[in-house]
Amino acid sequence: MAATDPAGAAAPAERTSLRVFAMDGALLGLFMISACVSVTLIEHPASVLRQHLPSDFLRRALVGFAMGVTALVLIYSPWGKRSGALMNPAMTVAFVRLGKLEPRDALGYVVAQFVGGTAGVLLSAVALGPALDAPAVNYVVTVPGPYGMAAAWLGEFAIAFTLLGVVVVVNRVPRLAARTGWFAAALVALFIAFEAPLSGMSLNPARSFASAAVANSWHGFWIYVTAPVAGVLAGVEVLRAFDRYREHLCGKLNHDASVTCFLRCNCLDRSGSTTS
Repeated sequence: MAATDPAGAAAPAERTSLRVFAMDGALLGLFMISACVSVTLIEHPASVLRQHLPSDFLRRALVGFAMGVTALVLIYSPWGKRSGALMNPAMTVAFVRLGKLEPRDALGYVVAQFVGGTAGVLLSAVALGPALDAPAVNYVVTVPGPYGMAAAWLGEFAIAFTLLGVVVVVNRVPRLAARTGWFAAALVALFIAFEAPLSGMSLNPARSFASAAVANSWHGFWIYVTAPVAGVLAGVEVLRAFDRYREHLCGKLNHDASVTCFLRCNCLDRSGSTTS
């Protein structure tokens, strides 16, 4: 928890917290800019790529590759290493349940994520103009697919459950923990390619809010708030039930010892100490 000095001014710890929250929000903003640009270049009717790739699956796979690379770069960027590259309210809630983040700090992350994501879509709208408003792009809004809302909810739940589970399990393997971010980025790419027909592949309440707010398109928005949060929390509970070292479960995406991360982490330590 942040403290204040006798005069009531914010202590350095609190100022550090605000900077970290801003970094995480900015990371999601950059992710949304990449999403808007990638989908516009690949899905807009006037795009050369769209004209030469008639396959919906191949276009989704290309978008998935672009977003997976984007996620990877952000996770291992200096800001990503410092903030933990959460970029997602659902994962932030999971960190609270795992005991790696205080609720007050989680609130700071979540507010920054919603603000940063929305700012990214707004900047993209200014830069891309009417192209981002085209029906095939539509501000990269996530909406339920043709299989209905129930399928969309289950799809979002499943990918959130899977992401949390893979990240935590990989973090329990010392030789793989340094590459956790690679696993997460690969899953993002795969989810876009294969799950998007069900729900549009959000995985992230702030990501869906950002597009919905700018496009004023809220169809099925409740799915993208409830399902990812339910999915990651279910994943946490399953892992806690089967791991004898449950206090060491961690969802960090990188473990660079040269940078002090804001998140607590002791996933590779069986002695009980906590490291960054």
